Amino acid sequence: MKELTIIFYISMAVWFLSEFYYKKMLASGQNTKKKDKSTLNILWMVIVPSIFLAVFISNAFKFPISNREWIFFLGESLIVIGIFFRWIIIRSLGKYFTVDVSIREDHKIKKEGFYKYIRHPSYAFALLTFVGLGLFLNNWISFAVAFIPPFLAFTYRIKVEEQALIEQFGDEYIQYRKETKKLIPFIY
Repeated sequence: MKELTIIFYISMAVWFLSEFYYKKMLASGQNTKKKDKSTLNILWMVIVPSIFLAVFISNAFKFPISNREWIFFLGESLIVIGIFFRWIIIRSLGKYFTVDVSIREDHKIKKEGFYKYIRHPSYAFALLTFVGLGLFLNNWISFAVAFIPPFLAFTYRIKVEEQALIEQFGDEYIQYRKETKKLIPFIY
């Protein structure tokens, strides 16, 4: 169990550093129309306290999801999968990836890969990481604190982003929206 705890802290560090890297190093460049409406700031103001509060609650109160060790392995696996696939998706977007809601002048709607099934795979895998965190902490209250506030913040960001995409692409994006789900293939 000690090794799993070490792996957990390493994955948390990788998660934080990767998100910091995306924010600092991959900020939107020139030739973009910014439509963010402070959603990036909202995400950071929600996510950081949610993580710390979830960890604090898991240490202060016992309200276990399971009495078996599999929950820790499942949680850690989802954390790693979320971080890894979010990185893959961000890399696949290349120059079109921005941390704020922005549209480049030569922007095109990506419809391949994960985008064939869901419109926001980067957010989906970020949220999967929060699910993993909640499961690893093995506490129902921590799970809710780790997942619900970020989910609500991402939901707001998706609304802002989709409005910007409709303004930019009109019927093409509306049709794409009809053919895909937001976050979970075939479901939501």
